[in-house]
Amino acid sequence: MTTLDVSGSRAAHDAAVAELRRARAASGPSVQLGKRTSNLFRFGDRDRPAPATVRLDTSALNGVIGVDRIARTAEVQGMTTYETLVDATLAHGLMPLVVPQLKTITLGGAVTGLGIESTSFRHGLPHESVQEMDVLTPEGELLTVTPDGEHADLFHAFPNSYGTLGYALRLVIELMPVKPYVKLTHLRYPDAQAATEAIIELSDLSRSGHERSAGGTGIGTVDFLDGTVFSPGEQYLTVGEFVDEPMPGARVSDYTGQEVYYRSLQRRPVDHLKVRDYIWRWDPDWFWCSRAFGVQQPLVRRFWPRHLRRSDVYRRLVALDQRYQASNHVRRAFGAPEEEMVIQDVEIPVARIPEFLEVFHRDVRIAPVWLCPVRLRGQRTWPLYPMDPDELYVNVGFWSSVPEVPGKPDAHNRLVEELVADLGGHKSLYSTVHYDEDEFWARYNGPAYRAVKDRYDPAGRAQDLFSKVTGR
Repeated sequence: MTTLDVSGSRAAHDAAVAELRRARAASGPSVQLGKRTSNLFRFGDRDRPAPATVRLDTSALNGVIGVDRIARTAEVQGMTTYETLVDATLAHGLMPLVVPQLKTITLGGAVTGLGIESTSFRHGLPHESVQEMDVLTPEGELLTVTPDGEHADLFHAFPNSYGTLGYALRLVIELMPVKPYVKLTHLRYPDAQAATEAIIELSDLSRSGHERSAGGTGIGTVDFLDGTVFSPGEQYLTVGEFVDEPMPGARVSDYTGQEVYYRSLQRRPVDHLKVRDYIWRWDPDWFWCSRAFGVQQPLVRRFWPRHLRRSDVYRRLVALDQRYQASNHVRRAFGAPEEEMVIQDVEIPVARIPEFLEVFHRDVRIAPVWLCPVRLRGQRTWPLYPMDPDELYVNVGFWSSVPEVPGKPDAHNRLVEELVADLGGHKSLYSTVHYDEDEFWARYNGPAYRAVKDRYDPAGRAQDLFSKVTGR
């Protein structure tokens, strides 16, 4: 294994783990790993530890232990951000199979939660490329878990458990080779049905390896696939292909400066990005959410430092606003209604995407909306997030706020949850959850969760999943 000088040796990792376990043993029954960043959107008191909770220092567990170029694997500490992980692996011409969209998502967070990106139609979700993990259980045990070992039940139940079954301190993950550039082709469709049919065709194209021609532009291998919906009549799918160099005369774009990536979809049918810039194409503007801070206005953007055009900066601003309700105070002062945050990622079976978008456009009216096809890598399933391995899904992401319905402050979020359930889909748990307890466990496999919880946290030292994500 080629060890990288980014987090020290394996011995340093072992020492950091030993210190963490010592601190865990010396603390009370309720602990939480301290992280400098968060990509959760469960704001308010429910997102803060109870007074008796001790935050454990994880600052020594945020690097890459090593990269094996031959085996195409990386050994990574659990609190490592994907920004650090990608920098380490790209130095060797490799990248993780799935890199979630935002730089400060951690590897451990993407595995115990869920992650997704434009390779997910080929490579599934981040936890599907994990070969083994060291998990610190709520009881304080350190267990090495693998798909087929003694603790296979914990390995399979870990995704979507959000730290309630333990914390991943070390992971070994698969990597894939990259080329220096990604060629992007943005294909426009007039409605959701046409875009859905194209998603199915392009996903099948990737599996078959054949070439096709779309809109006069030749598309070779489909290495990446995602989409953006601007309105019911304006929908784009973006096909990404690894290339060794741009086409002759083509520009290589940079969306960390004055230009905004998502706006390029509407005016630049073919584009090229360096591979690192492609991986982080959404981060400088948090998809399109930076517009809420005026950062997409040319004058503001010119004076907003480039190093602060990052998703974690915007997220902290939103957290402050939610804590002090500044936006709603201003709205009330001007006689405007308060707004309900509707921040969700949901997986819908691909054939039912037109039904979902029809209701969404009519009753929620948030735009743009992100589309990301996803299919499990094989026949292995994951009990706490049940997906059919033979089904192609589309993740629909929407992150904004809308005027509250008088007397029904959560009306839009509840509508989304009900619609997702009616269409046979699933909802990610990183944001607000409104299910009652019986419905929650019916959707997230309560019996399977309870069996693993009873084995690895018999004393109930950590919250259960329902309490963790709902604050109830």
